[in-house]
Amino acid sequence: MENLLGCWFHQLLSFYISINVAILRNIFNPLIHFKWQPIFVPLLDSILSVYFRYCHLQPCTLDLDEQTTLHFWTPAHRKINKPNLVLVHGFGGNSKFQFLFQIGTLARSFNLYIPDLLFFGKSYTRNPDRTDAFQARCLGEGLRRLGVDRYSIYGISYGGYVAYRTAAMSSEAVDKVVILSSGIGMTEDQKEEHLRNIGRNAVDILLPRKPGDLRLLVTLSLCNCNFINWVPDYFLQEFITVMCNTIRKEKSELVEHLLAKKEDSSLPILDQETLLIWGDKDMVFPLACGRELHRHLGSKAKMEILENAGHAANLESSYSVNESIKAFLLNSSAKRGGCTLVERQRDPPRRMASIY
Repeated sequence: MENLLGCWFHQLLSFYISINVAILRNIFNPLIHFKWQPIFVPLLDSILSVYFRYCHLQPCTLDLDEQTTLHFWTPAHRKINKPNLVLVHGFGGNSKFQFLFQIGTLARSFNLYIPDLLFFGKSYTRNPDRTDAFQARCLGEGLRRLGVDRYSIYGISYGGYVAYRTAAMSSEAVDKVVILSSGIGMTEDQKEEHLRNIGRNAVDILLPRKPGDLRLLVTLSLCNCNFINWVPDYFLQEFITVMCNTIRKEKSELVEHLLAKKEDSSLPILDQETLLIWGDKDMVFPLACGRELHRHLGSKAKMEILENAGHAANLESSYSVNESIKAFLLNSSAKRGGCTLVERQRDPPRRMASIY
């Protein structure tokens, strides 16, 4: 009897939610045709700024030269008993949106330095160089000016390219490296085959123009993404307007550089101990990419695979990612050498992290 009641209640609740979602979509979707200034995404961005400050981070803007400005979130009060950790975001919004579920936990153990890469957030350059190496040089110079002479670095997707280059160019400054789902070292054939399987242009995927494109990006990035079908087109178009259409040309050039980049036969093997974290359901950079990078790095690398997680494991499996990062970076007695493969389950139900 209880099972029947539970089933009936679940069906009734699903019907109720579906009706309300349909009503909301019919109300808000016509708004997409009006040329109104974005409201909801800027408001959410402001709320995230408040949360970052709550986590004892403060904004900082550096003019590296007459052409280049780099924006950071830095510790309001640096603790000498905490190691420094640099968090490097990928495409899909600025650093606040991508590290929302990580900073509360990581700020307890590390002094966090979180840049907005060039052409994201408040960072910009008039320099025509669109390479990940240039992003890495700017990041390294920014950290030097902030007085950060020793740090570990953690990069997501495109941020993984930048983190890898930073570690290779500044081996004396970078202690350890964490890479989450990044296509470092992919060959031209692999890129072409992967895009052919998806059936879309990479620029259109990473820099969507329409709500349907953004839904595709979310579907490729997350395992459980049914919620995106409930979101009205108006809100999705706002996100596109604020996060993708701003400086779109320059962002497109970043993607085009990665696509045009030939296989790097001289891809350096990092001196640092490196942790690779991958979702086993990653549809942007499949698990095979992670395994190849793991083999390339050799005995100083270990790999952890998150079960039932997609490309954006920083969002849907943030608890597991945070625990892996802390265990790897804070365990100074960890054995060097040997390749470790750890299968992790999905996260328990998540609550907003607090640093207290």
